[in-house]
This record gives sequence, structure tokens and C-alpha cells, in this order.
Amino acid sequence: MGINPAWKPCEINPDSISAGGGAGVAALVEWLDGTSGMQDLLDREKALVFRGFGVTEEQLGPVMDRLLPHRLAYVHGNSPRTKVGDNVYTSTEYPAEFTISMHNELSYAHSWPARLMFCCVTAAESGGATPVVDAELWLGSLDDEVRERFADGVRYTQNLHGGVGLGKSWQDTFETDDRDAVDEFLAASKAVGEWRRDGSLRVTQLRPATALHPRTGAEVWFNQSDQWHPAALGDETGAALAKLLPADQLPQSVAFADGAPIPAEYVLQVRDRALEAAVDVDWRPGDVLLIDNLLVAHGRRPFTGSRRVLVAMSD
Repeated sequence: MGINPAWKPCEINPDSISAGGGAGVAALVEWLDGTSGMQDLLDREKALVFRGFGVTEEQLGPVMDRLLPHRLAYVHGNSPRTKVGDNVYTSTEYPAEFTISMHNELSYAHSWPARLMFCCVTAAESGGATPVVDAELWLGSLDDEVRERFADGVRYTQNLHGGVGLGKSWQDTFETDDRDAVDEFLAASKAVGEWRRDGSLRVTQLRPATALHPRTGAEVWFNQSDQWHPAALGDETGAALAKLLPADQLPQSVAFADGAPIPAEYVLQVRDRALEAAVDVDWRPGDVLLIDNLLVAHGRRPFTGSRRVLVAMSD
């Protein structure tokens, strides 16, 4: 395996899967049914783009059944999305004008999906690519000082309101309004939950900053410290939030594992070097992108017009 600075997702199209060039969803499903080495292929290539098969939202089920063996709910997710089917969601609904920095899905959580699958239903008028980056390359791009300081891991804190407030509610985050169910989830996740008198919930969890891939052995950058840090929001947004709330009251915040603050220049280096190394997947309607969530981080470029990209995940 190893780091390949020229890495990009592997494209699979109708011509590459059959001598006759059979197209359409049926051809893709037939090929997936006859492919026994999909796991080895994904381990080797890290991300696959299925292009030219014209997969629609209505035809997504058979493709997901084969690429995602056990679809997961987006429980404990911090990104705003809409559930549109059986553990199928819209991709993040952050405003179109913002770049979403690189991240591995749920890397702040006790457990995370092994695979993510995206399907483009409607491509943006302009922009809207999904950038992807080799997470081993990301780790290797960071200064020694940064990697060493993160070696003991990170401490994440969430302040989840009970229905009205800034950020996501705990009900939306855990897809339930049952406090006991949330407590059970947090206990199993080795996270600490503290219920507040106003009905809100504070969640604190200690997590590693890197991870080892279970099959390839690659060590990868695997945390969301930059996305949880006010510095990554931009000077104006960060300053505005600082006026509204102290750091420990923000919807989400992050520190080193020992509780020490993470310098702004560290998280900006983490954010910017990943974006600089990323490769854009420029969407066409009907495209499907499958990524190994440990080996590859993803984000979103700003866009104009309508954009509908669906996402599902699997263990």
C-alpha cells in the first residue's frame, strides 16, 4: 500500500466491467453480484466512482444492498441532514456558499462507519464537488510538532439543546426523544453525558487522533479537531460566537486530551493541508462514490444552484 501523492479515486464505468459495454443500473448490479473481491478492491483503491450507469434515487436500493452490507443510522452525527429513506440521508445541508473541510465520518465517535456511499441525484449548477483525500497522506503532510502534540488524542465536548437553541438538539443527534436510550448509547460509547436543568445535554468524550486500518495497517489522521475548533469557522464567525457564548458553552468544542487548548495555527494547518491535497469528485447525475471511511476523508466545495447528493453508510 503506502502513500501515493498522485492518488485519486478509481473510476468504474460500463466499458470497464463488460466487453459489450452493457450500461444501466442492471449492468452495474450484475457486475457487483459477480465480483467477489470488492473488499480487496476497496482496500487497494480506497475510493471508487461508478460513473455512466445512470443510478437514480428510485434505483438506489439494489446498488446500496450490494455496496453497503449493513446500513447504519446516522446516530450521534453532528451534521444537519434529512432522512429520506431506510438509513439514507441527504448529504450535509450547510449553506451552499461554505466549503466543508475534510473529515472522516463520525471520527469523533466511539464507533464509525467503515464505508460511505454517495449518489448524485442533482448536480449543482456550478461547484459542489466532493473533495477526497488519502488520510495517510494527510497525516504525513502535518508538521512533526503537530503530530506529536496530538499523540495522546483529543477531548470533544458537545452542548446539545433540548429543542430550542444553537446547533443540533439531542433528539435530532440521537434520533430519539428517550433519555434512557441516550444514556445507554453514551455508556456503551464510553462518553460522559450530563443532563442540564434546561433540558439540554452535555457530552464529553476522549478519542484518539489517529487510527490504524484493520486490514492494510495504514496509520491515518482520524479526528475532527479542526471542524470542532472556533478558529476553523473564520475570524468573523469565530469572533461573533465568542461574543455570544464562552468556549465551553459552544454547540461543539475540542481540546487536547489533557484539557489544554489546541492552538489555532495547529487546526488551520490540519484543515488547509488536507484541502490542498484533496482530489475533487465533480458530480454528474447518476454517479455513485464509495469510499473507505478510514482510508479516505471527504468534504464539500461551495456551489450554486440546486444540489442533491444522498449518502448512506455501513459497518
